[in-house]
Amino acid sequence: MPNRHKVLNPLRAAKLDVRKPQGRRFQLFARIKRQFDSALRSAQFYIESKKVSDTELPPFEPNAISQVFVKRGTVGADDGFLRLVSLMGENGLSFYKTQEINGLIAPNDIVILKINSQWNKRGGTNTDLLRSVAKAVASHPSRFNGEIVVADNGQAQMGSYGAGGSLSWKRPNSLYKNQSALDVIKELQKTVLISGVLWDEYTADRVSDYDRGNLNDGFVLEDKLLPSGIQISYPKFKTEFGTKISFKKGVWNQDRKQFDSSRLKIINMPVLKTHVLYQATGAIKSYMGTTSCALTSQRSHYSVPRGGMGAQMALTRMPVLNVMDMIWIGAYSGPGVSYTAAIEKNMVAASIDPVALDYWCVKHVLMPEALKASKGSNGLETKRALLDPDQAIPGSFGRWLRLSALEIQKAGIPVALGDGNIDVVSSGL
Repeated sequence: MPNRHKVLNPLRAAKLDVRKPQGRRFQLFARIKRQFDSALRSAQFYIESKKVSDTELPPFEPNAISQVFVKRGTVGADDGFLRLVSLMGENGLSFYKTQEINGLIAPNDIVILKINSQWNKRGGTNTDLLRSVAKAVASHPSRFNGEIVVADNGQAQMGSYGAGGSLSWKRPNSLYKNQSALDVIKELQKTVLISGVLWDEYTADRVSDYDRGNLNDGFVLEDKLLPSGIQISYPKFKTEFGTKISFKKGVWNQDRKQFDSSRLKIINMPVLKTHVLYQATGAIKSYMGTTSCALTSQRSHYSVPRGGMGAQMALTRMPVLNVMDMIWIGAYSGPGVSYTAAIEKNMVAASIDPVALDYWCVKHVLMPEALKASKGSNGLETKRALLDPDQAIPGSFGRWLRLSALEIQKAGIPVALGDGNIDVVSSGL
């Protein structure tokens, strides 16, 4: 059995930050080049998005009444998430699976906490909330003997320095602005099997899955180009403790030469913010960090306005829970969010249904603040139309949210849209 008190390998830890130290002049030149390349890619994304913005929108019929649980008055470093877990349990959704209760997380599960790592400051997932969720998993009432993995793919491009994601940002999103995701991992490794992986490391490495005899870390790229414009890709990797994981197929048993799909659970932990191209980003858009833009010639990103992230979710692995970080939100100029531009909301929401969660959080939390920030400008009504999930004009959040919902429905997974189809259970101020 692996050592439960194993400290993260310092060489591995260094890899969790893709930015390499160099001389100041070289760093300046490299940063300017990365920013130029990022701007060029953004322009390409925009052009590709416009190509599909006027395609016909198929009708959508919600086929679920979904619960969205909301905890107000939390800063992430308190017991806010535990209170949210209690709220869920009181209303029929148990966070913990035991012999007596059919819940979400079993004591021997491998749990991926899929965060936003591409941006520093308030643009990434709040690390106090990350710590609270990880501790909640580790506090399983039947004694947790599984493993936790903090992960994301910042695509080794764009982001705060134009070089992709990091688990060790020097300016992180935390209460005191000094706790990175890697700091959380190191602290909790004293009591639980937890590690971090930045899929940027091998986002350009195409591999086959474990059942095809390939044991290398990398991304599996499926051959078919789907109608939504996406070509499915997903990571497969070995954790610090030797566990072999295929994001799509599950936990690999090398001796038995088979996957255990039921043991792998995803908790999706996006931060709520606006997006310069796609208007808003939340639970569904977060799955961009499970794809490889490098191997798909950026098709993953191009596919967002056609519902590609809904297909990515449905055809790889749906989260067992989506946890929306709304402690600080980015109401304008996202996806990068500075400390000064962020708006403190002190809220966390959760739902099994990523469509319902995105709908409610954007409409009732993000959009009011974004419109407030745009008050007095000539583009106020345009901003409203582009953000309002009840509208579906070309280029809007509401349009691609519906298309994503349709992709998830195609896989037989029920989702909800519209206030009348969402049961909001709230606690706090």
